Amino acid sequence: MSDRATTAFPARYWQQADDGRIRCELCPRFCHLREGQRGFCYVRQNLDGRLVLTTYGRSSGFCADPIEKKPLNHFYPGTSVLSFGTAGCNLGCKFCQNWDISKSRSMDRLADSATPTAIAEAAVKRGCRSVAFTYNDPVIFAEYAIDTALACREKGVKTVVVSAGYITQKARADFFRYVDAANIDLKAFTNHFYEKICFGALEPVLETLLYLKQETQVWFELTTLLIPGQNDGDAELHQLCEWVAANLGNEVPLHFTAFHPDFRMTELGRTPPETLLRARRIARDKGLHYVYVGNVHNSEASSTYCPHCGEMVIERNWFHLGRYKIHDGGLCGYCGGAVAGWFTNTKGNWQGWRERVHV
Repeated sequence: MSDRATTAFPARYWQQADDGRIRCELCPRFCHLREGQRGFCYVRQNLDGRLVLTTYGRSSGFCADPIEKKPLNHFYPGTSVLSFGTAGCNLGCKFCQNWDISKSRSMDRLADSATPTAIAEAAVKRGCRSVAFTYNDPVIFAEYAIDTALACREKGVKTVVVSAGYITQKARADFFRYVDAANIDLKAFTNHFYEKICFGALEPVLETLLYLKQETQVWFELTTLLIPGQNDGDAELHQLCEWVAANLGNEVPLHFTAFHPDFRMTELGRTPPETLLRARRIARDKGLHYVYVGNVHNSEASSTYCPHCGEMVIERNWFHLGRYKIHDGGLCGYCGGAVAGWFTNTKGNWQGWRERVHV
């Protein structure tokens, strides 16, 4: 198969470099590409002296998921979300849990095709409250994601970004302009981890988080996958939680999730549940109101509690919701105190697991 793009959608965020190459300005890698070359992400290519996106309108598949699977616990709980991704990634995480998609170098994985309008219409037809750009990082298919978010907004469908937040200041505003919610993967809190394990840098991710907090109305939550011996030490967890509390506030939900051996880090064991609970205690001690554990079964540590009276207001058993005591779009049903997030007075009726959807 030729290395020339099978799809050549005009990309944004690039300029001609002084040496004749193209300089991609979408992510902090700033890849310099000669004719025919692809960037680190593999899906952006210099074709005939211009940058193109080779995956526009092409997906690795569409599924209806519970919104809690993103994970988003404070964004219309119990509703379904139409999820899709493409191929490639702009980070090189050795522990990638979706490596068969994000590390793919085969466009043959992109079996489904759909325009932004078709995706929005499919969400409406399927009864999905939102559409999520996920599975691989949507930053690298920014043009497709932006157009789809706009199409969804015109149909009254919310949009969700699941991303590592590795994006430049130049592209950041466009990328999040029509987005309603995001889960940002804060992979660790040391630049050493980002450099050695992810082949990236921490600072651009922190800049994205500050941008979301200070410049947008996007509802966002954080996820940190705790890897034994890599990013789960007390000192690092204290620093991470202190930074979140000081810079993002105590109402941003934080998810600590369990690692399982995969991709190029199969020599490590799974994250012990005790590690997740220790991280949760640290975060709560730092004043964070909403701290969750994931990839393990622990209903108590996965449920939402009112920060004012301490009562359980949303009960979770994996992705199934039990008790739901949220009134008036975000008030505790016991004491009337505010619970941060986007809520309706009744939980969504999606209690299922993943279902394949054809668009």
